[in-house]
Amino acid sequence: MDYLSINKEAWDKRTKVHVESEFYDVASFKNGRCSLNPIELKQVGNVQGKSLLHLQCHFGQDTLSWARLGAEVTGVDLSANAIKHANSLKQALDLKADFIESDVVQFGHENKQQFDIVFTSYGVLCWLPNLVDWAQTIAKSLKLGGEFHLVEFHTFHDLLSGYSYFPDSGPDVEEEGTYTENCDGTKSTTVTWSHPISEVINALIDTGLKIESFSEHPYSPYNCFDGLESVPNLGYQMLYKGQQIPLLYSIKARKVA
Repeated sequence: MDYLSINKEAWDKRTKVHVESEFYDVASFKNGRCSLNPIELKQVGNVQGKSLLHLQCHFGQDTLSWARLGAEVTGVDLSANAIKHANSLKQALDLKADFIESDVVQFGHENKQQFDIVFTSYGVLCWLPNLVDWAQTIAKSLKLGGEFHLVEFHTFHDLLSGYSYFPDSGPDVEEEGTYTENCDGTKSTTVTWSHPISEVINALIDTGLKIESFSEHPYSPYNCFDGLESVPNLGYQMLYKGQQIPLLYSIKARKVA
């Protein structure tokens, strides 16, 4: 199965919908809105003058938000349409950024540059069949002493949604729409994989990165799943038998050798 071509086609279609959505609200972004959330802003901290690689950057809003905060940014994404719109957004805002159309693993094999920070967030890991190769891309892309930051949707939510927590014998192949409010019902084939948190952490450790923090969060900044309820000033939560479930987790790791 050529999962890269399948997912690339799906994300090319999704991007066309996303750039017109209220969810991404490109107009307010052009007017100065920062698309980054408090969790990643607090974790990553000051990026002024630092080089930052954003893996799976979609059409570049978060990448360009880091640029607005003073980082020298490079964004990588599988979708040609996403990269096209990222470059258009960059030009419209007169911001400096490099955007590269590439799969994460392919980028890792070809990239020669090293960065102070590697960042990736929100719905990224399920598109990768092999986290060992993913972690190798991160490690090779970091300078000595450089930091890796991940903010990701918690796999506990996936379990309650009917997906396997532990890796299955093969990927989940589905026909699905997208998560923005303006989805017109059009569906695309997608290929995704389950990754328990232990697999994520061990992949990073095995490649030589030092885990400096791991956190779990009961609130999501995005209302992109069924069954979420708004909590003023905190985001969205999901309750199971009256108890909060973890919706996000975050990891900070450092290249020490």
